[in-house]
Parts: sequence; structure tokens; C-alpha cells
Amino acid sequence: REASQPIREKTGGSTFQNPPGGKAWQLIDAAGCRGLVVGDAQVSPMHCNFLINRGAATAEDIEALGEEVRRRVKESSGVELQWEIKRIGAA
Repeated sequence: REASQPIREKTGGSTFQNPPGGKAWQLIDAAGCRGLVVGDAQVSPMHCNFLINRGAATAEDIEALGEEVRRRVKESSGVELQWEIKRIGAA
């Protein structure tokens, strides 16, 4: 796992559910989101289905980054990713 997942980084784990017949990370990568940054949150360059706190990311940074990833994936593939992580207080 260490070779393929950012286990030494601050993450909430796998961020989005795999859609039926597909892999979330592949859709995220194909949408050009690898390494995308909002505030101090980043889509992991190692594994696109992990959002990383680079040190000072707020919950708002993580939420905004995740929603931007969802928007880009929907626009590029037509697939609407569903959050896998439980977001406390999210609307």
C-alpha cells in the first residue's frame, strides 16, 4: 500500500466511492485533477482518490477541493462521484 497510496500523508482515506463498473481515481485523473490544490488541500499526486492536508488545510478547503473534483469529473465523463468519507456538518 505504501507504494501506491499516500499513507504517510494527512488524509481522510479514500475520498470518493467507485462508481458501478469504474474506478474513481481513474475518472479523477482523466479529468486532470491529479495534484489540484485548493487552499492547503491537494489531490494526491500519488493516488487521485485521496485528498491531502498539506499542513494547514481547513475543512472548507477539503470540501471545496472535493466539490471541484466532482464538478470536473462530471463535466469530463458524465459520472457524478459520491463522497465516501463521512463529512460532519456538511450540507
